[in-house]
Amino acid sequence: MLSKLSSKDIKAEETARPVETVDTLLGENSTFNGDIAFAGGLRLDGIIRGHITASDSAKGLLVISETGEVEGDITVPHIIINGIVNGNVISSEHVELQGKAKVSGDIQYQGVEMQLGARLNGNLVSSQKSPVRAVQSSKENPKVLKSSSDG
Repeated sequence: MLSKLSSKDIKAEETARPVETVDTLLGENSTFNGDIAFAGGLRLDGIIRGHITASDSAKGLLVISETGEVEGDITVPHIIINGIVNGNVISSEHVELQGKAKVSGDIQYQGVEMQLGARLNGNLVSSQKSPVRAVQSSKENPKVLKSSSDG
C-alpha cells in the first residue's frame, strides 16, 4: 500500500562541499613545469605550465590567487580563480571568477559565479542536464528562445 511521504522523507540532492583546508601551496616565486594531480586543496600563487587535476572527484579545491598563472587545462570540482588561466576549465561542481581573473579557454561548469572585472575569452558551457531556455523580455513579441542543442 502507498503511504504519504512528508518533506522529511524526501531529501534534496546536495552538492559536494569543497575541502576547507589547503594541503598544498605553490608560492609566488615558484614555477612548476609538468602535470599536477592533487587531493584536498591546492593554492597557486606561482606559475604552473601543465594540466591540473584533482584526484578527489567531489571535494577537491583549487585556488588561483591574483599572482597565480596556469598554462594548461584544469579539471577540479571546486575552482576559485583570481589570476590567469590559459586553458580549458572543467568543474563538476562550482567555478568562481573573482575580479582579477583572466581566463582564455572554455569553462565547463555545474555552477558559476563571475565578479565584475573578471575576463573570459572563451565559452561558458553548462554541464547541467536540463536544457537552457531564455525568455525574450520584449512584451510585443513574447516567445521562448531555444538553445542550439534543441534543434
